[in-house]
Amino acid sequence: MARKKKDTQDVTEHFDDLIKDIKVAMMTTVEADGSLRSRPMWTHARDFDGELWFFTREHSPKVDEVTHDHHVNLAYSDPTRDRYVSVSGRCRLVLDKEKARALWNPTLKAWFPDGLDDPELALLCVRVEKAEYWDTPSSRMVQLTGMVKAAFTGQPYAPGDHQKLDLDDNAPLPH
Repeated sequence: MARKKKDTQDVTEHFDDLIKDIKVAMMTTVEADGSLRSRPMWTHARDFDGELWFFTREHSPKVDEVTHDHHVNLAYSDPTRDRYVSVSGRCRLVLDKEKARALWNPTLKAWFPDGLDDPELALLCVRVEKAEYWDTPSSRMVQLTGMVKAAFTGQPYAPGDHQKLDLDDNAPLPH
């Protein structure tokens, strides 16, 4: 039996709920030689509006990488609840003190000792183009029951909710 496809609004809202609970993403950028590089980044988001925000230092290697190639991937993972999210989009450096102030959290002083006055303080904004998530029931018993049922019925095991979200409007990247 085919699963009912959710509408874009439902998928977007669930995506927002998932990443609010998974604060750290592995951000993958493309180096000048074409190799991929990942590092953990803390997501500073309000309600999801198509963009995800991250604090960074203006003169860091990741800034060079996203300046050279705007494509990034963000991987969110919460294995304790079997929740996984993959996001692809375009990233840009943002030097906007007002936006930084709106997203600021006092714990950021560990990386920016001068706070909002830190001369290296910058933001990376990822405009989400595509996202995909897997959200499996947290009960291992529910999962086991589903696997046993699949084995007896010959139907593939389809755990939880798996959805794709396409927000790519082919608009040029803002500068």
